[in-house]
Amino acid sequence: MQLDDHCDAPDLAYLAADPRPRRDAPASHPVVIACMRDLALASPDDRLRVFAECAVTLSGFASCGLMRRPDASDALIEMAQAHGLDQRPGRDTIERMIADAYTAALDARADATPSTPRTETTVGGAKKTSWRDHAASAEALRRTQFPPVHYVVPGYIPEGVTLLASRPKLGKSWLVLDLCVACAGERYTLGNVMPAGGDVLYLALEDNPRRLQRRLERLIGGRDDWPARLWFATQWRRAHEGGLADIEDWCRSVEQPRLVVVDTLEKIRPPGGAGPLYSADYLAIAGLHRIASEKNLAIVVVHHDRKADGEDPFDTVSGTLGLVGAADTVLVLKRRPTGTVLYARGRDIEESETAVQFNKATCKWTILGPVAEVCRSDARARVIEVLADAGGPLAIKEIQVKADLGSRNAADSLVFRMVEAGEIERVSKGVYRLSDADAAGDPGGAARCEDFPRAGGKGLS
Repeated sequence: MQLDDHCDAPDLAYLAADPRPRRDAPASHPVVIACMRDLALASPDDRLRVFAECAVTLSGFASCGLMRRPDASDALIEMAQAHGLDQRPGRDTIERMIADAYTAALDARADATPSTPRTETTVGGAKKTSWRDHAASAEALRRTQFPPVHYVVPGYIPEGVTLLASRPKLGKSWLVLDLCVACAGERYTLGNVMPAGGDVLYLALEDNPRRLQRRLERLIGGRDDWPARLWFATQWRRAHEGGLADIEDWCRSVEQPRLVVVDTLEKIRPPGGAGPLYSADYLAIAGLHRIASEKNLAIVVVHHDRKADGEDPFDTVSGTLGLVGAADTVLVLKRRPTGTVLYARGRDIEESETAVQFNKATCKWTILGPVAEVCRSDARARVIEVLADAGGPLAIKEIQVKADLGSRNAADSLVFRMVEAGEIERVSKGVYRLSDADAAGDPGGAARCEDFPRAGGKGLS
């Protein structure tokens, strides 16, 4: 069963005649009947996955007003009981799956045409709620005082769900492991960044204990004070099988839960199926988002990007826009001709493009600075090096080629700024040489990033 992308225009035959919300018994609703059929036809090994798809489908109809939420929940519970799913994986897990599916459906439809206010009866049938219970005036919002947003890494990782994506083997697992060590052990990461301290859970689901030990020895060195507040797991139940409940249990077991890292998303998300892809992707993050909001902690989810490149780096995250839309923050690690760039975009951070560098000796990432500044500093250093090797004036065309400055406009703009800064001198039209200070060995502060590759050079392997 699939829900149409637009709640106001379903293309299902049985709804075309009467699109109003159905008030009949749950089992007689056509959508429920179709879900019951799909679940009955599924093999025992595949039944939980099909049930998750049914939860997404019925929750989507309920969020659009085409079915009452209690009816959808009752129907799903009855289906789970009929096939023994309330025994294994258990009633709590089933109810959590239903709740997460409904939350994801509401969030996924938040930008759709608003439905008319309606009342809804709670379980027990006594109390009624309306839209007024969830709405507030602008004046009331103005007077409300909210606690400040907490950041694990200021400017990059606030509380909430952060999606970190890159190509495989680019070094993102080293990045999050170093972050975990720094957060749990009150140490520096990314060069000179001190993250917020607290208890950390690292789900290294693509590693084994031996490899983790070896990596920690590489990061920490010969020190014997390994962080006691850092917890590891190389195996974890999937989200719909109790994995979310296990994360919540860990949060309750420690003094100050600060950071959870899931490496990778594919190891914890429910298996894919024939349901709506956007809703499935959104649901994969929705449960983690709920935990992060309730516990005021940061959850970093490691993911891959797709092979095809895009003009916007955030469009290259593997999957539908449901993943990016559900996350509070998205970080994309990309190898570019001029080096590796960390792109950041989120609800609680300023969008940024940061040049980063991986040290193969220490296996640590370091922030070099904003991309524009780092590239400019490197390009200026190359111009000075070319002019110093020449031992005399050079034409702009030769500088452009030898210093690998790209286009002629870029070369003209750079040498103009360098003349203004006194780094080089204009001998005649289109001809330049080193200034007296640079010729004497003083580069005027145009420091070169030695490990920041030039255009066309190789990046991190």
